[in-house]
Amino acid sequence: MLEELIVLDTELFLYLNGRGTQFWDGFWLYITRTLSGITIPIYGLVLFCFYKNFGFKQTCAMLFTAALLFISTEQLSILFKHNIGRLRPCYNDSIQEMIRLVPNYCGGKYSYFSAHAANSSAFASFFIMLLKTKFKPISIVLVIWALLVCYSRIYLGVHFPLDVITGMVFGVFLGWLFSKLVTFIITQIQLAK
Repeated sequence: MLEELIVLDTELFLYLNGRGTQFWDGFWLYITRTLSGITIPIYGLVLFCFYKNFGFKQTCAMLFTAALLFISTEQLSILFKHNIGRLRPCYNDSIQEMIRLVPNYCGGKYSYFSAHAANSSAFASFFIMLLKTKFKPISIVLVIWALLVCYSRIYLGVHFPLDVITGMVFGVFLGWLFSKLVTFIITQIQLAK
């Protein structure tokens, strides 16, 4: 069963990665960068909306919790990568010659699961949960952004679809969990007034 899943995952990766063209390479590289011209405005917009809705103390609590969320998704991804040991597509000898690696850089040796997918999904779900009642349009922007980042990892040739899907699942769950934590902290701050 697991071997069949790995085969299907590899075939899907080769199909999706093979759809890439030189014309789109720059776009997907730009999307995948953590601090690109897309992510910084998104971070700024979310921070502004949060501050406008909750105030200074609550925004500080949110930033602290968001930092913990980022550290958690990053460390969990590292833990999985080193304990599962699934090679990135670009290190996998059986498919190495069939992939489009953009740019010609592979990253770390192991791929399962994608920290980019986990972080972008965690960020999106965290802020969707916190801002959903006041700023619904931001939810759409965050979901689209997270999905683009997730797909970029396959397009660039550094993650299998299962790496990305698992990262998304962990990210959404941790984003939801940490949103509950920051909601509790905000409630305590408001009660203390």
